[in-house]
Amino acid sequence: MTGVWAVFRREMLSLWVTPLAWVLVVVFLLLQGTVFYSIVSHFSSLPEVGVDIGPVQTYFGQTVFVLLSLLLLCPALTMRTFAEERRSGTIETLLTAPVAPTGLVLGKYSAVLTTYLVMWLPTVLYVVMLRGTGTVDWRVVAASYLGIATIGAGYLAIGLLMSSMTRSQLVALLLTVLFLFGLFVLGIGQYVFEPGLVYRISAHISLQNQLDELSRGIVDLRRLVFDVSLVIAPLFMTVRVVDSWRWG
Repeated sequence: MTGVWAVFRREMLSLWVTPLAWVLVVVFLLLQGTVFYSIVSHFSSLPEVGVDIGPVQTYFGQTVFVLLSLLLLCPALTMRTFAEERRSGTIETLLTAPVAPTGLVLGKYSAVLTTYLVMWLPTVLYVVMLRGTGTVDWRVVAASYLGIATIGAGYLAIGLLMSSMTRSQLVALLLTVLFLFGLFVLGIGQYVFEPGLVYRISAHISLQNQLDELSRGIVDLRRLVFDVSLVIAPLFMTVRVVDSWRWG
């Protein structure tokens, strides 16, 4: 665990002194704001709205927009973490520094995860603005942001692994997008397969299902265990990849 804080500070600096993070923040918030405004406008034109559905529930769980946003945002945040270090040769400096592979991986992961959470923070204002037009169920809001955090954490861990497997940021981006899209398609299998083992697996790993449940305030611990596994397994494999460089 030696050097986690040093790597974290270094990674945060490299993210925020370059245009990458700022461009992602601006584009991300513009897209999210546009979609949320469209949803609110749609609901404002309806004569009646059910008690179990509203702009917040629709935004977080009853459309695929949030999940598709993560499918593009997370690969963009992680594509440079190891790929750029290896391409530029700076990874050699890190490998000879008194930083264990676990510390190196966790430091970089903590930096991209922190950046990811900071990017979502301004969207809380969307919910705050709704308080003046109606009642906001903060239990639903908290559960929805829990899903955003846990699913995003898993996506970032996968992106970190893919970045460690190549020297090209573009290749890392494409590998991560393809892997995450595969998970997305596998989750859609619940609408394709007949009831049975494959159907149950697809329904269990469906991240859209999870977001839908969380947007209604339903927290399923089994799904959270899956999210944690989606973080731990890729990070463990990334540590093994980084450790192999010392002997390669």
